[in-house]
Amino acid sequence: MELSTSLQSQRFQDQIREVGIHEECWYPVGWANQLKPGDLVPVTVWQQAIALYRDASGQLHAVEDACPHKGVALHKGEVKDERLVCPYHGWEFDASGQCKHIPYWPPEKKLPCAQVRRYPIQERYNLIWIFPGNPTQANPDRIPDIPECREPGWFVVPITARFQAHFSFCNDNTMDVFHGFLHRNLQGWFDPVLIALQEADDCVRAQYQVSYGGLASKLLGLSDRADRVTTRTISIEYRYPHYHTTMEDVSSLHLMRLPVGPTETRSYSLLFVKIPLPVWVLKGIQPLLVPFVRKFLFMRFLMQDVEMVESEQRTYLANPRRRYVEVNPAIIALQRVIVRQYEQFMQKSRQLGDRNSAEVETSASLPRAIKSSEDRTVLTQANSTG
Repeated sequence: MELSTSLQSQRFQDQIREVGIHEECWYPVGWANQLKPGDLVPVTVWQQAIALYRDASGQLHAVEDACPHKGVALHKGEVKDERLVCPYHGWEFDASGQCKHIPYWPPEKKLPCAQVRRYPIQERYNLIWIFPGNPTQANPDRIPDIPECREPGWFVVPITARFQAHFSFCNDNTMDVFHGFLHRNLQGWFDPVLIALQEADDCVRAQYQVSYGGLASKLLGLSDRADRVTTRTISIEYRYPHYHTTMEDVSSLHLMRLPVGPTETRSYSLLFVKIPLPVWVLKGIQPLLVPFVRKFLFMRFLMQDVEMVESEQRTYLANPRRRYVEVNPAIIALQRVIVRQYEQFMQKSRQLGDRNSAEVETSASLPRAIKSSEDRTVLTQANSTG
């Protein structure tokens, strides 16, 4: 649906700072190359504590970070070959989450039925993805596609960020190109104009025209010359719950959001840039160029954003009823999508809960019911005999 790009005062989505996530999505939790065989670390996906580990064969596993025996955090334990070992009593769990060994359990007796919840997990684009919702809905094809990983000519910079703020503040920041004013001392973009806006059930697409100039823009290939202004088009697509931003054929940013909790969010990004140098030269200087671009160019912008987003969160916590005014229609559209996706998930969860409750209630009543004609025959015979 096409929306107006006109700037005007609009009603802020009040509930946006309180919503949870749609759990039937894939969320990134870390870089795959940083988790070696035998490593065991804690991660959190929207208040769900998860123990993440790579076994001796290199396979990834994600389980609830609580032993079914005493509830001890399993990430404090260890990886033993293909199993996860609880630090408290040494209970061992296999890849299915089933307890397979208890050190002090009599070998002739059957092990107790103790199982830890497993989460669907995937490794793609050097990222580890976890699906926190219903495992039957965990289709790996729903992980965002990053075609630049398959295309030559792109220079890629992995970037991690952490915000002490609700994920909606972070998403507002990414969609809001008008905040270029914040980065003016870093030779950032200026004179932004919203030129196109579309909204769908789970998606918002926006296009802005922006201007660039200065040495930093020249180094990143955004401007033709440091002493000239270059106007380019930025295209932003938010497909719940992740972002893809492009600037014509110059750069492409895939930003994957990890909501940790009501006041903590992380992001894992892959910044692709086309630098006018031969491929063999780029490969040679990549070990030096990646940390340089990340630290001295991108992170300087990002840390300014982090400061603003966390300031918003602190103000909101101090006065949740404070009224705000928004003028960017792209932000309002974004907030509608986030609220709508959460409400759809909650409605689906309620329907599933009602269905499960009905099944349990029916099952509980079955022993008291006469369930078949055969049952009725037996009962009739018994009554006549009595």
